[in-house]
Amino acid sequence: MAAPILAYENLGLVQGSGWLFRGLDIHVGPRDRLALIGRNGAGKTTLLKLIAGAIDCDEGRRTIVPGTKVILLEQDPSVAGHETLRDFVMAGDDAPLGYEADAIADQLGIDLDREAASASGGERRRAAIVRALAQGPDVLLLDEPTNHLDIAAIEWLENWLARYNGAFIVISHDRTFLTRLTKQTLWLDRGAIRRAEVGFGGFEAWTEQVYAEEERNAERLDAKLKIEEHWLLRGVTGRRRRNQGRLSKLKEMRAERASMLGPQGAANLAIASDDAKTKVVIDAKHISKAYGDRTIIRDLSLRVTRGDRIGIVGRNGAGKTTLIRLLTGELAPDSGTIRLAKTLDGVVIDQQRKLMAPEKTIRDVLADGGDWIEVLGQKKHVVGYLKEFLFDGNMVDAKIGTLSGGERSRLLLAREFARPSNLLVLDEPTNDLDLETLDLLQEVIGDYGGTVLIVSHDRDFLDRTVTVTLGLDGSGTVDVVAGGYADWEAKRQRPGAKKIAKAAAPAPAPPPPPKVRLTYKDQRDYEQLPKRIEALDAAIARDEAALADPGLYTKDFARFQMLTKAVDAARAEKEAAELRWLELAEMVEG
Repeated sequence: MAAPILAYENLGLVQGSGWLFRGLDIHVGPRDRLALIGRNGAGKTTLLKLIAGAIDCDEGRRTIVPGTKVILLEQDPSVAGHETLRDFVMAGDDAPLGYEADAIADQLGIDLDREAASASGGERRRAAIVRALAQGPDVLLLDEPTNHLDIAAIEWLENWLARYNGAFIVISHDRTFLTRLTKQTLWLDRGAIRRAEVGFGGFEAWTEQVYAEEERNAERLDAKLKIEEHWLLRGVTGRRRRNQGRLSKLKEMRAERASMLGPQGAANLAIASDDAKTKVVIDAKHISKAYGDRTIIRDLSLRVTRGDRIGIVGRNGAGKTTLIRLLTGELAPDSGTIRLAKTLDGVVIDQQRKLMAPEKTIRDVLADGGDWIEVLGQKKHVVGYLKEFLFDGNMVDAKIGTLSGGERSRLLLAREFARPSNLLVLDEPTNDLDLETLDLLQEVIGDYGGTVLIVSHDRDFLDRTVTVTLGLDGSGTVDVVAGGYADWEAKRQRPGAKKIAKAAAPAPAPPPPPKVRLTYKDQRDYEQLPKRIEALDAAIARDEAALADPGLYTKDFARFQMLTKAVDAARAEKEAAELRWLELAEMVEG
């Protein structure tokens, strides 16, 4: 393993009347790709600021190789005091070179000459990314970098980080982002830090092993774990198991929905039988909407039935909000008709945030100051209901103003899911939520009996929750696909997909590929490399599973080193094989 370029020994920080954490040892190697995982309130953002040197610790020693540049991308960058976004990007003694900033801004699609005061959250986030990346960091610290970004920008950032030669630590709720990029994990849990030489893809298996070992130790010591301190740990394990069953059910629902689709590419969820027509809650026929010369929605026919979970994806500005407003009757189409079921009773969660006044308590918000809340016709004690949404019951009288952004989002979900409704509209519901809360949200959506409309850029969340995906390309086309984000992405990648998406008529067949002369070695590599890549994936997964053993480092350090080197070598070989195969594929494609 390479020597660290940045390290903390015995790190400790006091917050309020006690220690937020104490005795943490952290090291960052020159090419580490670290996921920093922990519940909301565990101190992840604070820890990232400590590592950056932005705040001072109360205990511990920070060492850093001279000349190492550490850059922090904050979760909510402030552009106050700057006239334009360019002024923000180029401010300070450590400002990047102008041409590098312009090059990154152009790729991210951000106008740096935009007035800073009127910039949206997404524009501010893009400007902050431009500033951070253009500074040429050796260590990059990323706090929820995908918040407010659309899918195209997220994928661009993924590709940039995959090529990046330095080290990074990332906090994110985006499972796809973490799984694709990270190779090591830091787990901040109950004031302690654990490190595993596996990326986020192996995180859940690793934590299950840690919890199981803790339970065995507790039994050996005849210690009774306090329910109030450890209910979450047991609950998360059970929730993950239940979610496996929900994913199986979701696949069945997608298959059923696929059978209801009309001709491939026609934006119309046809109904399989007359009996099913009684379940229609939204019936849109040939609707179109334009603003000025720009068409937002063109000739969309869509029939949504009770129990559908509809995901809406597309670039920022593609028309996702307009489509939601059309489907819920808030906005009238320019042409075509929309019929809503008379019994439709919807809840738009994003619009409820402003109702949570800072001076109110959790008890006020949930139970109007009382002890009981009615949840879908059933009375529950407010403390017990709080625990279902991962709150400590002692927080019942805490003021809203003292809650973190994630806790406020969770409380809002708890309140709105208690209300009787048959239509739920979620606009970017995953922002500010930790991974455990995302598991909970998936569970609640899975159990919800009504129809759900979800606007989200979180690819993994969509893959785990929705039965139908509506993809907007910004030209007015709405592509309808049975399944989640991965299914929509697969359809986009298929030859002729754009033609199919725009009309029900069959698209012309793609022309035959041109004949390309490959050398014998090229042809052999082109045919055999996919199998080699698959074998390397299997080897990496096998060795990472072994490295996930939390006791391996101390019990058998030689094997730990051997496995670590084997994983690094396999990853390097896999990367080279993928690059070689892509080059050959481009030659074959002409």
